[in-house]
Amino acid sequence: MKTCCRVCGEEFPEARWKLGYKFCMDCNKRYEDKREQSRCVVPMHKSNYILVTDKDLLTGVNNKGGLVK
Repeated sequence: MKTCCRVCGEEFPEARWKLGYKFCMDCNKRYEDKREQSRCVVPMHKSNYILVTDKDLLTGVNNKGGLVK
């Protein structure tokens, strides 16, 4: 699998991609400086609440059975 930075297109280690990083180290520093931190807590169906820090996780999160995309 080829892992490339979403900003500059430079390749970076696949292990970093598996940890959830989508940017190389240089672009990540620039991106984090500009990004506003946003978090929200959402209820799971017949379960507990979860802390969501990534907007992609909200897609179908409360669909009676878990994460559905």
